[in-house]
Amino acid sequence: MRVLFLPEVENYLFELTEILYKKEYFGFKERAVKYVVDLENDIRTNLMNKIKRPAPPFFDRYGKKMLYSVFTKSKATHWYVFFNVYEDTGEIILLVRYISNNHIIAQFL
Repeated sequence: MRVLFLPEVENYLFELTEILYKKEYFGFKERAVKYVVDLENDIRTNLMNKIKRPAPPFFDRYGKKMLYSVFTKSKATHWYVFFNVYEDTGEIILLVRYISNNHIIAQFL
């Protein structure tokens, strides 16, 4: 099983570090980097085992027939990971197409 990220998702995760630091969610840039690295590692490690739900039609702009899973990072923040499942020569591939949190997209779920 492999978890792959679209380049747009990788860019977002890279930018997320700056966003979290500049908006003062973290006082030190290193903490923001650790938060994003931990989120990415959690996705890579646990996405396959998470409960998967069909993505609402609103998210079709990022890909058709996607599923999504929720990653809770704090009492206030839940990350939604949207992805497709493929099989290539017997190997399952999870392609992450979009990531956002409840503060931004909760109304669309």
